[in-house]
Amino acid sequence: MSLHRSAPAAALLAAILLAAPAAFLSAGEWVSGPMLGYRAHREVAIWFETRDAHEVILRYHVAGHPETAREIIRRDPPATPAGGQPMTFVLPALEMGTAYTYSIVVDGEEQSFAYPLAFTTTDLWEWRRDPPDFTFLFGSCAYINEPRYDRPGEPYGKTVATLQSMARSGADFMIWVGDNIYLREADFSSPSGIWHRYAHDRALPALQPLLAAMHHYAIWDDHDYGSNNANRSFEFKHVTLQAFQTYWPNPSAGEPDNPGIYTKFVWGDAFFILLDNRYHRDDSRLDQHTHPEKTQWGARQFDRLKQSLLHARTLRLYPFKFIVTGSQFLSNGEPNGEGHEHFRREREELLAFIREHDISGVIFLTGDVHHTGLYRHRLDDSRWVYELTSSPLSSGAWTDVANSPKARDPQLVPGTLVGTQNYCRIRIAGPRDSRRVEITCIDKERTQRWQHTIPLSALR
Repeated sequence: MSLHRSAPAAALLAAILLAAPAAFLSAGEWVSGPMLGYRAHREVAIWFETRDAHEVILRYHVAGHPETAREIIRRDPPATPAGGQPMTFVLPALEMGTAYTYSIVVDGEEQSFAYPLAFTTTDLWEWRRDPPDFTFLFGSCAYINEPRYDRPGEPYGKTVATLQSMARSGADFMIWVGDNIYLREADFSSPSGIWHRYAHDRALPALQPLLAAMHHYAIWDDHDYGSNNANRSFEFKHVTLQAFQTYWPNPSAGEPDNPGIYTKFVWGDAFFILLDNRYHRDDSRLDQHTHPEKTQWGARQFDRLKQSLLHARTLRLYPFKFIVTGSQFLSNGEPNGEGHEHFRREREELLAFIREHDISGVIFLTGDVHHTGLYRHRLDDSRWVYELTSSPLSSGAWTDVANSPKARDPQLVPGTLVGTQNYCRIRIAGPRDSRRVEITCIDKERTQRWQHTIPLSALR
């Protein structure tokens, strides 16, 4: 006996059969994020990571105006060797100076969070009104414990309280200044180990509110590039370069014919130059007297730094110029360290360039050394260059820093040396003609350790 079905019934059955494989696919798993990446007048990057997801949708609209809703869809996003699916969504053609909200749907299920998902695009203040006041956070050295891969003994990761405090700070953005993760021996010996470390540390629960609360920019130092004190010979540097770019949605990375993570961005009336101190780095132990060409940044990047400083001066809108690099620049308090004391030719050449071209407003932001301090160097009779070192966020700290050579550095601003887990908050405020930089150091107990104000006039 044969069964006859009407055409509509047959079509319905065919649709059900075609849809059946998708119905039996398990829903994807949420891993970490979302994180706000770079921000511009008409564009914002949003990052997050899933696992085994088949369809991911990011929906966004002007706050309070759901009729402006748009969405971006990713199907079958690729996985890393560690199994995760980290991805960056770039939201284009946004309205300037406008608040947006967004949501994320993974395999048909909207993800829920204990905090709002929102951002505001850059306002077009240039040539129209005084620059906006803004605040950003800054720190380095975030060790996240994972016992089976850690060295034996007392855990090196000490606290996550700094991350929790930062999430509640109300800052506009965060700059991570290297050692944002710590590759262990089990990690940097293989590409899959490197990808595991990036995914594991990013998924720390205490980190998630901070990632969503503000925009994030980053550079690396030795521990998120390779092994301890690694130089340009690291055999998997192409892997860590790819992993870094995948997990940190900076506005750019290096140049097409000169790889690296270096980039730059502007926020308000400040120009930020983010440097790569590892990919092209000579070893710190190389004798700089017999090898005067010894470099931390590489010739191409060093030239780009100089050109960027000149360009920032030409634009006239950005009196503050922050140079962000992993190793200390001015400080001489680390005789066995990795700072520019071991690359003096490069350091003196840059300071001479700043003097020669009358470049004002320069402040270096550095990390690495497991203590915090503010340093200043006199350029001439009326001008200073400052360096703010902030470290560590969660790693072990130099607790006896007050009795170390660090405390005897003549460039150290008295009262700014801190030897415990901490971060720095930097606020740029004031009318156009009397702007100032307010720096506050906050420790893991949310205690203000010191505050220092640098008027723009001291940098001109």
